[in-house]
Amino acid sequence: MTRKTVVLLCLAAALAASYVWFFTDWFAAPRIQIYASPRAMRMMQRSAEVYQVSFALDGKYQLTSVKVVEAAAYATNKQVAPIWHLVAASNAIPCKGFLYGRPIPGLKPASPNARPKPLRSEVAYRLFVEAGRAKGEIDFRAPAVSSPDAR
Repeated sequence: MTRKTVVLLCLAAALAASYVWFFTDWFAAPRIQIYASPRAMRMMQRSAEVYQVSFALDGKYQLTSVKVVEAAAYATNKQVAPIWHLVAASNAIPCKGFLYGRPIPGLKPASPNARPKPLRSEVAYRLFVEAGRAKGEIDFRAPAVSSPDAR
């Protein structure tokens, strides 16, 4: 091969690699889509101040980490202490959703004997979910429970 052919082949390989890197998602970590919605549960405690929040995922994922932090605190400090944090204890069972504060099979609290802190009404929170390389996050709020007398 001539020197000109080698240079053209190297240039073509560099252009192909650039295209793959910048215009495809072959090397990007998969994104988990999360949907949050407040739920009025029948078994909800009468003393509850906010509705239970449920999270639905866009597929079945074998979760490795679930963490909830206050969004305002996270905006100023990325190392803020979570109000709920679970990590993989063993092989987690693939799931499509879960409720805030409830156990998720295969996950355990990051700190021994840690319990989820109760959500406060109209405070913005951020949920982080990891399943291997796949990651997702969502901001949510827990609306206050309206009393039956207010209707």
